[in-house]
Amino acid sequence: MIGDNMKTKENKEKKVKITIKNFIYFLVFVVFMLYSILFYNLYFSKKVYATEETASQNTEEIKISQAEKVNLEEIISQNTNNGQREEYEVREEVLEYITKYRTNPSIPKGVVQVVQEGREGTQELTVKKTYQDETLVNEEQVNQKITKASINKIVEIGGGTGTSNYKVKVGDTLYVTSDRLSVMTEPDENSQKVATLSKNDQLKLKEIKNSWYRIESGTARGYVKAECTTYINPNAPEKEETTNDTGTDTKSASTLKSTLSFNMALNQPSGLSLEQFKKVLTDSKDKNNIFANNAQYFYYIEKQYNINGIFVAAVGIHESGWGTSKISLEKKNLFGYGAYDSSPYNSAYHFSDYSESIDLLARVFVKYYLNPKGTSIYGGEVATGSYYYGATLTGVNTKYATDKNWANRVYQHMQYLYNKL
Repeated sequence: MIGDNMKTKENKEKKVKITIKNFIYFLVFVVFMLYSILFYNLYFSKKVYATEETASQNTEEIKISQAEKVNLEEIISQNTNNGQREEYEVREEVLEYITKYRTNPSIPKGVVQVVQEGREGTQELTVKKTYQDETLVNEEQVNQKITKASINKIVEIGGGTGTSNYKVKVGDTLYVTSDRLSVMTEPDENSQKVATLSKNDQLKLKEIKNSWYRIESGTARGYVKAECTTYINPNAPEKEETTNDTGTDTKSASTLKSTLSFNMALNQPSGLSLEQFKKVLTDSKDKNNIFANNAQYFYYIEKQYNINGIFVAAVGIHESGWGTSKISLEKKNLFGYGAYDSSPYNSAYHFSDYSESIDLLARVFVKYYLNPKGTSIYGGEVATGSYYYGATLTGVNTKYATDKNWANRVYQHMQYLYNKL
């Protein structure tokens, strides 16, 4: 009995051991199957994309991340291997005033009178700069904000029957042409003002100092801007208007041609008379008669700003193709002023009259390119000389034009015009 009991116990233990072993195998099998199913669903099942309908239904369930917004431009820049990058720069620059010309039939031809002084303003320009491997390859103005408005300069030009080239001298009696004229202690716009004169007030000229006159007027003693005065008595009878016009200084064609050279100083007037300007700028190449109809303004800029008007005309002819360019025709901008290479038409300034672009370019050349810093120039101002490399074609070409042959091409137009005298 005892033997039988022991055998029965051994058999039970054996059955128990077999059952546990099988159970373990079973568990392993189940885990394996579950893992296989999961693996299949992840890597072999067909992907289903949300339709427009399901996408709209699930939109409300999407949670927005609170992480910082992604700077896409920075990521693109970091992952671009061409070495190109962009920067934006805000500059504060002078906003040049515009000169408005109007004809006054009561004064002789050739006479220029300033009846309202121009005042510069200020503007903020946003400029996009593009660099290629740290080298600046493009610069484009993308925004402009006027922070201080400029005041237009108003000039009256002679429309009478007579012609005058009279030059004032010490001892002459002069008259105020602007509505208000400040008398300063020094020939400097920033010096102390000692008096204010009104239009047609009489002055006695004591000294000529660049673009300033030292004068006496009643009890007022000091300096006034020369451009705001005239020798013509506004109260005199019409027949006496040109009493002080003692002759003209018209130079012969041979004399004028002898001054022409590639290295001539451009911060001096050419010396052509009003009629001579009209003669050389009347040409069959000028299909739209733009230069012929505006020839007088190249003469007037010489009288006001001490610049060679033939040079300015030659620049206009070169830049506009004798006034045939789209910018010159649609924006009355003979020089492409303000244009960037990347978007020349859109960035070029728009003028209401060709005289405005001619006058502005003359002042830009005089103020920035043709005179050293501190030089007394027009309207009591001084030159900044920002781009001054000499008052010659080569000097101007240094910063004014990227085309290294620009000076030679402009000179060819100057030669052509001088040879028409």
